[in-house]
Amino acid sequence: MEKICFELENVELTFLDKEILNIERLAVHQFDRIGIVGKNGAGKSTLFKLLAGTIQPTRGNIKRHVGCGYFKQTEAPQAIEVDQALIGKLAVPKDSDSLSGGEQTRLKLAQLFTNYFESLLIDEPTTHLDQDGISFLLNELRYYYGSLLLISHDRALLDELVTTIWEVIDGTVHVYTGNYSDYLEQKKLEHEQQSQAYEQFVKEKWRLEKAAEEKMKKAEKIAKNAAKSKKDSKAKANRMFETKSKATSQKAMQRAAKTIEHRMEKLTEVEEVQEERPIIFHQSKALSLHNKFPIMADRLTLRIEDNVLLDEVSFQMPLGKKIAITGKNGSGKSTLLHYVASYGDGLTISPKARIGYFRQMSYQFTSDDTVLQFVKNRSRYDEGFLRSVLHSMQFVGTDIKKSVKSLSGGEAIRLQLCQLFLGEFNILLLDEPTNFLDIFAIQALEKFIAGYEGTIIMVSHDRRFINNLAELKFQIVDKNLVEM
Repeated sequence: MEKICFELENVELTFLDKEILNIERLAVHQFDRIGIVGKNGAGKSTLFKLLAGTIQPTRGNIKRHVGCGYFKQTEAPQAIEVDQALIGKLAVPKDSDSLSGGEQTRLKLAQLFTNYFESLLIDEPTTHLDQDGISFLLNELRYYYGSLLLISHDRALLDELVTTIWEVIDGTVHVYTGNYSDYLEQKKLEHEQQSQAYEQFVKEKWRLEKAAEEKMKKAEKIAKNAAKSKKDSKAKANRMFETKSKATSQKAMQRAAKTIEHRMEKLTEVEEVQEERPIIFHQSKALSLHNKFPIMADRLTLRIEDNVLLDEVSFQMPLGKKIAITGKNGSGKSTLLHYVASYGDGLTISPKARIGYFRQMSYQFTSDDTVLQFVKNRSRYDEGFLRSVLHSMQFVGTDIKKSVKSLSGGEAIRLQLCQLFLGEFNILLLDEPTNFLDIFAIQALEKFIAGYEGTIIMVSHDRRFINNLAELKFQIVDKNLVEM
């Protein structure tokens, strides 16, 4: 029998009277490999903190039977002993005071795998990580002997490593057997079953409404006939008998109608499935580009101080295509995007180009606008379309009334992406746009990109994201830009 690593029973966590998590029972066994998904703010990282014991539940019991290693997405590397062989394998520079985001992630992974733990809690380990770093992580975890709980927006990583999915929705955890692709199939089946159940519910409700209406009509007809019979010149006894008989029939029909109405009230309400319509960002004629290649370079050399990143490269970026640029951390991908956005020397860019640029940074807004006003003031689209775009990026309910100044980091990134796709641009440069998005926001971004009529150049280490979207791929290899 497999050893139990964690047990959660009747666990509740509240903050300022708001319920964050409510878990009746969950257990993690020795060889479980669990992927945890859910929207930003759903409680995924909070669940990890409960399991690790860094926070305590408001109510309920959490039993920890093993020690665990804990990779935290937002924490800097700690000053602890690290296996130098891992440092070498991950190519972490010795000067730890000036590490890039990717290098910090590599150092944290080296620290995590320096010692063996019977359980691992890993929160978004691929943020800023290039393909070599992801390959190292995969190799370490494929043969890991213990329980693994993994929060990740990397769908390919989840497919390769996990055998169970925990989806966190409204503070509760829903368990699905299989990897991420299996989970998607099960969600699709749930969606179809709910659609069928809603259809049956609507049909049955309509049938009962018609039946109740018919009974009431019959009751009204009987009442009219009874009133008319009083005027007939029949014997008094017969009139009394007919009136009583018709009154009884009328009440019977009314009772039957009431019975049907009670049956309607007892029908189990089924919510209608909201079908998502494709979002198409139509460009105005004023933004149309006619250059076959709106961005070109001829023997471009790109350097940072004395470090040459690209050495006399030539390229042509075709109009209207979704173009991906890949390569190792530090190879020059982000620098190249920034150079294009800055109209750098050695580039030929269409005079009519209007470039929108998403960078790897924290976005802060100084405007006093609400979320809806913010995009409304910067877009030609009508309000209905703006609302649907914002809703796709998880701005739901009263979120669109929030002041942009008060948005969290994740919300600010999602709003910035909305603004770019809704804005007056015909070329978009996207530098690692998926890094701080949850899976659901990434899927919304994929729909945005698929429905965009302009040219998009994107840098990403997310394999599934690139494979789903890229029509053309370039890779930076040995200071050269190579078409794949």
